[in-house]
Amino acid sequence: MTLAARKRQSGLAELGIPLDLSPMEAKLVTELPKDSGWQFEPKWDGFRCLAFRAGRDVEIRAKSGKSLSRFFPEVLENLRAVSPKTFVLDGELVIPVDGALSFDALQMRLHPAASRIEKLSKATPATFIVFDCLLRKARQSLLLEAFEQRRAALEALFDGEDAGLTITPFTRDMRKAEKWLNDRQVSVDGVVAKRLDLAYQAGERAMLKVKRLRTADCVVGGFRYETGRKLVGSLLLGLHDKDGLLHHVGFTSALADTEKPALTKRLEKLVAPPGFTGDAPGGPSRWSTARSAEWQPLRTKLVVEVRYDHVTGNRFRHGTGLVRWRPDKAPTQCTFEQLPAAVPTIGLQ
Repeated sequence: MTLAARKRQSGLAELGIPLDLSPMEAKLVTELPKDSGWQFEPKWDGFRCLAFRAGRDVEIRAKSGKSLSRFFPEVLENLRAVSPKTFVLDGELVIPVDGALSFDALQMRLHPAASRIEKLSKATPATFIVFDCLLRKARQSLLLEAFEQRRAALEALFDGEDAGLTITPFTRDMRKAEKWLNDRQVSVDGVVAKRLDLAYQAGERAMLKVKRLRTADCVVGGFRYETGRKLVGSLLLGLHDKDGLLHHVGFTSALADTEKPALTKRLEKLVAPPGFTGDAPGGPSRWSTARSAEWQPLRTKLVVEVRYDHVTGNRFRHGTGLVRWRPDKAPTQCTFEQLPAAVPTIGLQ
């Protein structure tokens, strides 16, 4: 650690809240609470972090406790630019790209080259969406205060939006929160429910979250065998673009063991190249592995409905859940138009 970094951390230590504090987290539930006393906020798809400021000394820390400061220099400057000179904030780093929040753009920042980071910070600057205030004055922690008081402190600290800093919107109306979950035109990852009387419980799953799960009908463009066995392990999913090309967008491995033998025989009868006519498994991407090239192409006859959570770069970021087979659906009907036109509506209505 450099001398300047040691001095900065020494100054920040005087705030009275440790730099390695674990953020309060949320427990996954299937529906929003229906009793009173809750505040509902969007769940943003970014990097959760805590931001510290003591005069000119600023720092941002990930949930792991590791510093993110060198990767987001523009965020440090935004934190220095606001009027308050002392605070600890809880929030989410996001990067809007072409009208949508891009998790890929965030991951690209975790790069060893300072020149690359500097270039990206100008081309795709990050925004810090703030949703909690843990301290406004040195040695006067708000961790034991009720969330309602911490939210009021946050709103008193900022006018609502400064350059690169935004206070998250909220509602205390469950019907509006449910609308956020169900509206295709609203780009949120889900909804977080927070008790208004809740103290900040660092590292605990003391909040509730409902993730926004969507479904899409996809063509089965190929499959992979299980490791070491001639049984299907996963189905490779595709969607057509406007030119009719079939692009690999993800996979599902949610297959019942009892169904695998019959399904394997069914799939093996359809094996024929090319399977995907656009982007294919094994192409360059951050998801590629040593097994990416080990797949069997299929004639595009089969369609499945899958459940997914995140889309990044026109791909399902995680494995999907198999909802049902769709023999009634034509493969040509499985297009990218099913995916939400993600608009990062930070000021939700």
